[in-house]
Amino acid sequence: MNISTLIGLVGTFALCVIGIFTSGGQIGTYLDLPSFFITVVGSYMAVITFSSINDAVSMWKTIGLTFKTRTSNEKAVIVKLLAFSEKARREGLLALEEELEDLDDDFLKKGMRLVVDGTDGAVIRNLLELDLEQIESRHISKIGVINMWGTVAPGLGMLGTVIGLIAMLLNIEDKSSLGPNMAVALITTLYGAMIANLVCIPIAGKLKTANANESLIKEMEIEGILSIQAGENTRVLASKLLTYLDPITRASVEKEMSKD
Repeated sequence: MNISTLIGLVGTFALCVIGIFTSGGQIGTYLDLPSFFITVVGSYMAVITFSSINDAVSMWKTIGLTFKTRTSNEKAVIVKLLAFSEKARREGLLALEEELEDLDDDFLKKGMRLVVDGTDGAVIRNLLELDLEQIESRHISKIGVINMWGTVAPGLGMLGTVIGLIAMLLNIEDKSSLGPNMAVALITTLYGAMIANLVCIPIAGKLKTANANESLIKEMEIEGILSIQAGENTRVLASKLLTYLDPITRASVEKEMSKD
């Protein structure tokens, strides 16, 4: 499990609860069913309008991805590609076929399969880059649905506030109800702000970062696959792949490589 997502979400909500109690409030004061329907359910219905029922439902699965730990990493990919390169130069490209069955990375497996089958390098690049573009497009589309929820939720919160203020003004003769009615009217704004700032914006940001990292790994894999196909020296390939890493990770990988 990606513990940072759990800590972040639980922590932000917990701090809001602590703020309520330390200010002398009660949790029950901030629970209002009409506000929930207008802001939470209403903004979710707006998401369905923006996308589709299937996209709105699958949004929860997308959010769930932020709780999972990313299995692939740059260091592991580099080690695997360098191992493929050494074996290909020593035994030939066909010798890599037996290695492909154990690969969990479908993108890398597809590229290496094309290499083993003797596909031209330009064709391999076009196919893999097209595959990468489609993957990124799907990711951006799913992130866009979450961003839309974060965009419309504060607006629905303001709408709920206006609805509450209208109801309050209709009973303005009752002075004792003005304060409580105003508080209830503002709860919808609170709900909208919480959906946007505590959930949607952080989750969408984390997914964007994950998408960028995944794209970087796949670009690195494309470069490695084409280098293996071209029969380049393993040390040249290592130099190419290391340029994709940040200085700290690069130094760590170089240290491990030097031990070997």
